[in-house]
Amino acid sequence: MTDDQFPDYLNVYYKKLFPYSQFHKWLSYGNVKPENFINREFSFTLHEDIYIRYQSFNTLQEMETEIQNKCPFKIDIGAVFNMSPKVCRNYPQFHALEKELVIDIDMTDYDQIRTCCSGAEVCQKCWRFMVIAVKILERALRDDFGWKHLLWVFSGRRGIHCWVCDESARKLIPSERGAFIDYLALLSAGESKRFNINHPSVKRSISIIKEEFNSLLSEQDFLGTTEQCNKILSFIADEKLKEQINLQFSKYQSSVQRWEALTVIVNNHHKRGLLNFKTKYCVEDILLYLAYPRLDVNVTKGLNHLLKSPFCVHPKTGKVCIPINPKVIDKFNPNTVPTINILIDEINEYDKKQKEIINDANLSSNRLKDYKKTSLLKSVNIFEEFLRNLESNWKGSKIKQSDIKMEF
Repeated sequence: MTDDQFPDYLNVYYKKLFPYSQFHKWLSYGNVKPENFINREFSFTLHEDIYIRYQSFNTLQEMETEIQNKCPFKIDIGAVFNMSPKVCRNYPQFHALEKELVIDIDMTDYDQIRTCCSGAEVCQKCWRFMVIAVKILERALRDDFGWKHLLWVFSGRRGIHCWVCDESARKLIPSERGAFIDYLALLSAGESKRFNINHPSVKRSISIIKEEFNSLLSEQDFLGTTEQCNKILSFIADEKLKEQINLQFSKYQSSVQRWEALTVIVNNHHKRGLLNFKTKYCVEDILLYLAYPRLDVNVTKGLNHLLKSPFCVHPKTGKVCIPINPKVIDKFNPNTVPTINILIDEINEYDKKQKEIINDANLSSNRLKDYKKTSLLKSVNIFEEFLRNLESNWKGSKIKQSDIKMEF
């Protein structure tokens, strides 16, 4: 698919494949409060980088019509405001009320440590960083904060977004969002530091990292060069201990052998009580530096920050920003995510086969939704399962509203 073809494919995608009804159901939150949808900000990035903020819609049909008419190259989702963004954005009292708590993990933040790719390039080897990040964050969000409604979405190119959709998360004010991300963001991109091993989330994170680390180590070759070895040795505060480890490094060539030598020496010193406070957790510090999630804190803190919508299409790759199942994140491959031209080819191929079957058997045609004819079906099913889990909350809220009305 060429750049010239992209607008035409995108036009077909919005007409045949974008799951409008499920999308509207999500952002309406059961229509318990109609303003959840009608006061929601959307932004469109159109062809030639024309950027339109403060779009809002009163109905599903209005949203569907406008998206198909505008055919945006990118759709971003913003906050729910106290009044209609499209009509009232210039009013002095116009302000954001709530928004999903969002987390953005971008592979470029790992460029300092990944050795297989850089920039926008992503392969299955460096994707392991994302696998570890999802596993750590999934546990933290559920176990430490008690949130249940997490929507994980592939960004379309090199990262993952998480939308925390529980009501308590949506209503967090900026200072609370800042405190939340400060709790999670142990490591900013490019930062090297020692960690608080007593941090509630750290021990669990280390355990998750250890499960993946041998594979990550061999794939990324973290100790493959003198420069890389020196970087890891900088976490060893004891000079004598550092010299012993460096001497062992010189005897081996592979990262796996060098890492084994480092851990053996440190463990021996630990058993003999020779590690001081600064070196006691040096192995854990290294593991966290190499594999702990690197988060874009600004995306999470602000209520006015917009984030790319699920099911929009990345204009550079043509890939759909699909929901993903964190339970099988190990099996996810960003390089096999469907592109819009492939999806449209799948529709055409399906229709062609069905026409032949119907003609041969003299049968009537049964109307099937177009996304069900394609490899997008799996991602829509993941999204619908997420919505079913949310629906139990909506029903509870509606029952409460009904009880209140009956009291009056």
